[in-house]
Amino acid sequence: MASLNEARRIVVKIGSALLVDRATGALRAEWLAALAADVAGLRARGADVILVSSGSIALGRAALGLPGHELTLEQSQAAAAVGQIQLAHAYEQALRAHGLRAAQVLVTLEDSADRRRYLNSRATLEQLVALGVVPIVNENDTIATDEIRYGDNDRLAAQVAVTAGADRLILLSDVDGFYSGNPAQDPDARRFDIIERITPEIEAMAGDAGSGLSKGGMKTKLMAARTATAAGCDMAITLGMALNPLEKLANGAPATWFLAQGDPQQKRKAWIAAMKPRGRVNVDAGAVAALEHGKSLLPAGVSAVSGSFRRGDPVEVAGPDGHVLGHGLTRYDATDAERIKGLRTDEIESVLGYPPRGPLIHRDDMAF
Repeated sequence: MASLNEARRIVVKIGSALLVDRATGALRAEWLAALAADVAGLRARGADVILVSSGSIALGRAALGLPGHELTLEQSQAAAAVGQIQLAHAYEQALRAHGLRAAQVLVTLEDSADRRRYLNSRATLEQLVALGVVPIVNENDTIATDEIRYGDNDRLAAQVAVTAGADRLILLSDVDGFYSGNPAQDPDARRFDIIERITPEIEAMAGDAGSGLSKGGMKTKLMAARTATAAGCDMAITLGMALNPLEKLANGAPATWFLAQGDPQQKRKAWIAAMKPRGRVNVDAGAVAALEHGKSLLPAGVSAVSGSFRRGDPVEVAGPDGHVLGHGLTRYDATDAERIKGLRTDEIESVLGYPPRGPLIHRDDMAF
């Protein structure tokens, strides 16, 4: 059975109702402090943790004294701009108490739909967790309109899990799992401990978008589960209102686990291998040997570049004899790749006029 134990990288989704008291609009500081302690515990045993957090609009709304009825788009965006500062500060303080740094990452739907933005987001998250930072991700409500919105943080969290290559996605909710019916209305509703596959019958149990206890109901959580599990990430829905919800989950608290369909890295490499290449890079024998040992492809090992491709596009990687070894996502466009082929890393800046972006193709972006 899936669990938090042995997880390598964990994405945790936190809704507004967990962070902000609905009656007063004030931050639930004690709850956040307990969550930070949970995060510190996971970090101490070697797991990367990324938080996907709502709350900026709710905090900003209270600070601005906005009316109780539904806000206009402009009011929501203004509230988000004010509340985001408070939210980031609250996380920074809570995590700093455990010697951890926080980083704010604001995204929109366009950032995952556009390959270059997707790669930029992935690279940023990778660098942050490599530095021991806890990224706090939220939708950029100050600029997002309906056309570029995720619309709910369940699906945003799933996309972050895919982007970051997480192996666990935890949705902290106001219900302790996925039920056969709405437990608030149906006393016979039963919770599923494990869901191996999302069938039409499971989808039917989710009901309409507003039928669950959380905003958006269970339909958005099923959509998140479908996205996460297809990318090789286990997902759990568990109760988040009590203190230390992640510690409780690790110790066996009630939850529903949706099981991954494969490994995150294998899924990513299959996705890369299936993409149509926009060009080719030929490599020398030394680079072939390095690639066979799981190394990234450095410009020094490239002997030829062909095709018209942009940064982030898929390209073929071929050996000295022209035999295609595999595919990868390049960190340089074709023009710059041509200019730096065969160069050592310390020679690249003088040719391009900017510091190198690391390898030509990172090992995580290659499929052989």
